[in-house]
Amino acid sequence: MPIEFAFGGSLFPGLLVLFCVVCVLLWVLDAVAGRRGWYRHVWHPSLFRVALFVCLFGGFGLLLF
Repeated sequence: MPIEFAFGGSLFPGLLVLFCVVCVLLWVLDAVAGRRGWYRHVWHPSLFRVALFVCLFGGFGLLLF
């Protein structure tokens, strides 16, 4: 059964809330990685960001079920 969250009298799908949480987490991780110079060790930073998002979203998405 899908999980829904009630906020302000409206129901939101669990994956939408999770998407927003993962976007904020990715933004923080991206800022930390950029300031510490970790992207120098990555072949393609944009591809790395997308892969990190997919891994985080998939991992946290498994917690909903």
